[in-house]
Amino acid sequence: MSVDVGTVRVGVAASDPDGLMAFPIATVTRSPRAPREVADLIAEREATEVFVGLPRTLKGREGTSAQDARGFAAELAELTDATIRLIDERFSTASASRQMSAAGRSAKAQRQVIDQAAAVVILESALEVQKNGNLGTVTTEVTPTKGNDD
Repeated sequence: MSVDVGTVRVGVAASDPDGLMAFPIATVTRSPRAPREVADLIAEREATEVFVGLPRTLKGREGTSAQDARGFAAELAELTDATIRLIDERFSTASASRQMSAAGRSAKAQRQVIDQAAAVVILESALEVQKNGNLGTVTTEVTPTKGNDD
């Protein structure tokens, strides 16, 4: 699975068990309960690995959005036994928006599903990296600090 963390919405995508195809599954409203809702989706799908998009600047630096994504990933790591990995997602939303525009969807129509589409882009990228055997070099695993004992 993958997660695109935004300030208003969180997009979630999943893949088939073989990791061949990514598809959108949910948009969760950003609230204090959002990590729990995403953790519930992870449990429901029995996902073993989750990629959380880490938005960096064009120069590769981390700003407030990246810190927010790191915090969300840390909360997920506390709520699930799935491996949580951060993966660079500098262009996921822009790429998703271009794809949706090319498919004829207006910017207004994109608003409610763009986070899901960005999560799909993140997951497709992660699956490709994983297929090429480079997962450890382009992702960072998030380790729970308190344990998974809710």
